[in-house]
Amino acid sequence: MFIQSVYANCPLCIVTVGGGLLIAKKLGIDDLLVSIWISGLNTSIAFYLSTKIKNKILKNPYIWSFLFYLSTYIYLFLTHQIGVSTNKFMGVDKINFGMTIGLIVTLYANIISNKRKLFDYQKVIIPIIFLVITTVIFKTLL
Repeated sequence: MFIQSVYANCPLCIVTVGGGLLIAKKLGIDDLLVSIWISGLNTSIAFYLSTKIKNKILKNPYIWSFLFYLSTYIYLFLTHQIGVSTNKFMGVDKINFGMTIGLIVTLYANIISNKRKLFDYQKVIIPIIFLVITTVIFKTLL
């Protein structure tokens, strides 16, 4: 009997981060930092959702991560939140840059977390630690 890998993230954490993002935006936290967490949230939802799907092709969390990234980008573009000329970091739109960094960091954290189980709740803790470190790095650069 073989045990399949599970790419799960805590659903309660996903909802909590989503609510926290809205509050962060209202408090005036920089778009780059908020968008890192938006992408982390999207990727966490994608990994959680992929465990609930029976279809082998659609069960891939990387496909869902890309679809969520793309749908968020389209929404933010259509609502004119991306492409504001004054909202740049190193010449790149802050939201676009942050979403891309958040996606890469969260995917990497999930890959690292799935290599070997070291402690309980590591699939929640490792992505959060990676996102916090990334946020602190970019906060110091702003």
